[in-house]
Amino acid sequence: VQLQASGGGSVQAGGSLRLSCAASGRTFSRDSMAWFRQAPGKERDFVADISWSGGRTRYEDSVKGRFTISRDNAKKTSYLLMNSLKLEDTAVYYCAADTKGYGGYGLGRYDTWGQGTLVTVSS
Repeated sequence: VQLQASGGGSVQAGGSLRLSCAASGRTFSRDSMAWFRQAPGKERDFVADISWSGGRTRYEDSVKGRFTISRDNAKKTSYLLMNSLKLEDTAVYYCAADTKGYGGYGLGRYDTWGQGTLVTVSS
């Protein structure tokens, strides 16, 4: 599977963005999907993941209640809706797939990565 992330951009603090991750290639519907982010000079960190069915989601503490991960298996696309954006949300956001279907918090859980999309939050 190949992943194409999109939807990044510049937004003022308090605003919203929706990121998309379109999959192509093999089947998508059994993959766990996730979003990670990497701020300048920092490591790539877990943001959220979603099970293949969409029935289970997990979030990093700082985004709980503000971000929502979802997926549309018919469209082979996962989404990250980001509300109430803060300056500290500025980062390159990467989508990732675990084709084994387990997902999780660690980078090593995921075997396929998108190219990243930049989100810049300004005051």
